[in-house]
Order: sequence, then C-alpha cells, then structure tokens
Amino acid sequence: MNLALWIAAGLLAAVALLGGVTKTFVPRERLAAVHGGGWTGDAVAGLVKTLGVLELLAAAGLVLPAALGIAPVLVPVTAVCWMLLMTGAMITHGRRGESAFVLLNLAYLALAAFIAWGRFR
Repeated sequence: MNLALWIAAGLLAAVALLGGVTKTFVPRERLAAVHGGGWTGDAVAGLVKTLGVLELLAAAGLVLPAALGIAPVLVPVTAVCWMLLMTGAMITHGRRGESAFVLLNLAYLALAAFIAWGRFR
C-alpha cells in the first residue's frame, strides 16, 4: 500500500509540476492557444500565475514532507487542497463544454483522494 501511495503521489506531483511550470512561466496568450487552455484567455494573468504557483507548491507538498520526514501530515493536506483545485478545474472546463478535460481532472481528483485517504490513515 505504501508503494502504491508513493507512486500515486509521484505521478500527481509530476502533473502538478508540469502544470505549475506552464502556468507560471508561459505567457497567458500562448496558453490560450493550446487545446484545453482556452480558459486562460478569459482569465486575468495574475490568476493564471497564482494557480501555477499553487500547483508548484502542490508538487512539492505531495512528495517532500514524506520524503524528508518533516511534517508528513502535509502530504494528505496537500492532496485535499489538490482535490479542491481540481473541483474548480472541473467546473471551469464543464462550463466551457470541455468534457474530456472534466474527466481528466476527475481522474486527478480521484488520485488525490486515494493519497489523502491512504496518508491520513
């Protein structure tokens, strides 16, 4: 079970890292042109950057506390926060009619729920 939780946390951290780097460092106009990134064209640049920074923090929070043995309770707390972030993403993509991205965010949410459940136990 511990190995499965580490793999899930690593996968989710990689997703968060990629999304965070993209939203933080790629210009909003360029993101808006990419499939699934159209919502960034309607959002304020500061919001997109803030979400990117939150995703970077999530990437660190899903792995580092447990790996370093410093406040490992932050791993499931981060997973719950990721679930909230994915709920917002699902609402945003749902309003735009992007059902494939709603399902993808639902999968990320389920992975985070597994991590939260497993690490809170």
